[in-house]
Formats: sequence, C-alpha cells, structure tokens
Amino acid sequence: MNQNVRDYVTEKAKELMGAFSCCAEAKEAAQNWLDAAGTGKEAEQTKNFITELEADIMPIDTLIAFAGSEGGAKVFGAEKAKEVAAHGKEIKAAGALYCDCPACAACEAILAKKEEMQA
Repeated sequence: MNQNVRDYVTEKAKELMGAFSCCAEAKEAAQNWLDAAGTGKEAEQTKNFITELEADIMPIDTLIAFAGSEGGAKVFGAEKAKEVAAHGKEIKAAGALYCDCPACAACEAILAKKEEMQA
C-alpha cells in the first residue's frame, strides 16, 4: 500500500472511530488496522478491516426499510424514524447507495480505496 493511500485510510479510520454511529466491532477493526499499518501485520489487518467495513456499511434500501419498521421506531423514536426514512428516500433519489451517517460515510470512503489498500 502506498503512503498516500495509508495516510488517507488512517484519516478516515480515525473519523470512523470518532463517529457516534460506529459500532464497537468497526472501532476495534479500525484500531487494529491503525496499530498494524506499516508493519508485517498490515496485510492481514487490512483484509480484516475491509471485511468488517463491508459487513457494517448500511445499504440505503436497508436504512429505509429499518427506519420504517417497528425496530426503527424503537431505535430512533417514532418521529425521528419517519425523518430518517424520508432522508433515506431523498438521498437514494439523488443516487446514494448507502446510509450517509458519519460511520457509513467513513466506511464508504475507505472502501473506495479497497483495491489500492490490497495492492
């Protein structure tokens, strides 16, 4: 992995870890990758990090469906769930493939460098 890609992913990994919407597993994978960057364990942790990001990033249709469900109402509250669903539909219409919360946005940015990370 070249240094420009490593620097970019480092910045985005820190953004991911700081996101209110980041799950514990993604924080751990990001920290493990940061700890391994530039070492002999980088390739292994890169693979693990990418696997975790791919599992965690929420496709926009999943967000919309969840926000419109009873589970979404329990997590967000009834009114906020309606807002989240409406927002999801709005960004989907504009071409979004994924949720745009801070964690998903960081995941998407990192995954855009997936091939370069594995080079």
